Amino acid sequence: MDVCTFYVGQGELVGIRAGNEGIIVDAHMPDNDHVQADEIKQSLRTYFKAHAVKGLILTGFDSDHAHADGVDWILTQFKPDWVMYPKYYKDTDCATQVFACINKHVQARSNSSRPLVRHSIRLDKLEDRVIPVLAAKFEVEVFSPHVADMDCSNNCSIVAKITGLDSTGFRYLATGDTERERWETIDKFFAAGLDSDVMSASHHGSINGVHAKSLLDISPNTVLISAGVDSQYDHPSPAAVAAYSKVAKHVYATNAGNNPQCLLTKRAGDDFATTVFEHASVAA
Repeated sequence: MDVCTFYVGQGELVGIRAGNEGIIVDAHMPDNDHVQADEIKQSLRTYFKAHAVKGLILTGFDSDHAHADGVDWILTQFKPDWVMYPKYYKDTDCATQVFACINKHVQARSNSSRPLVRHSIRLDKLEDRVIPVLAAKFEVEVFSPHVADMDCSNNCSIVAKITGLDSTGFRYLATGDTERERWETIDKFFAAGLDSDVMSASHHGSINGVHAKSLLDISPNTVLISAGVDSQYDHPSPAAVAAYSKVAKHVYATNAGNNPQCLLTKRAGDDFATTVFEHASVAA
């Protein structure tokens, strides 16, 4: 298994591969912010050239995670079996457009041999946090959102551990925009299950996404920060980077040195190695 954090400006889009299968997390696809949408699309086509994309996870409905154009292109290009998103409705143009896009694809494939299946996630409605039959090469375990957090879009983010069922045993934690208050609750109930090899930095490396106890329980080897060059929010926060560096052996950012870069992370023996590259250099 490996994980590719693509540079998409001030947003997130992550590719994950194991065996001959793939999963995409989030769908920010700008046509500016030091990158063009066509560059991102070509990188995704190359990365998944020999892999069947089984699913799309949208950690939230803000445009930096679920842009309608990105969702539509991914569902059209890769035709995944399922799409997963948090079970809450945020009354914004972006959320309305994304739901309309998903509905369009569900209806278009309703009579096909491979219908598009929805997984709407809210933990109080789930009997099991491991969602079954999503892929042969992956296990997906969810930790958030919960009904108690339906009033805050960031804390409605999906937090999910994706484990490669291959020889690597690689565990990747997707975190969306989850903030400190929600992490406190997640850690209270699920501390023993959070341990992961690699994690995405919550909320693009904002300090409000850092919860010290959760970080200790996750105990990541590598933290990957997805943020834009010249970020209007000054992501990542130096304080957040310092907090991650206390726990993780490696911390990387897609805007390090104020240069746009993609990050490909793989197991390297007992360690994990991350290769930094530009979109034009994505390897299949």
